[in-house]
Amino acid sequence: SPQVDAACEGDWSVEKLLEVGERIWNMERDFNIKAGITGEQDTLPKRLLKEAAKVGPATGRVADLDQMLPEYYSLRGWTADGVPTDETRSRLNLPA
Repeated sequence: SPQVDAACEGDWSVEKLLEVGERIWNMERDFNIKAGITGEQDTLPKRLLKEAAKVGPATGRVADLDQMLPEYYSLRGWTADGVPTDETRSRLNLPA
């Protein structure tokens, strides 16, 4: 973007910005894992898990976290336990 290019040196395409964001997200996940926070702690507020939505396309439904988390982990390039895979680490040039 022109604003980022004006403020920072280097090539800051949308693709590069998305990659930087993905690297940050994975580095944060690694930090949390090393601090003892695992995928078992990935949850939503109880209200979203127990109370059905009152409006919108999800009216009458609660968040189905058991189905959502595996898909989320897969999209992030993480294992079924929520750990970044070796392939994800390699692609983002992160330490193993």
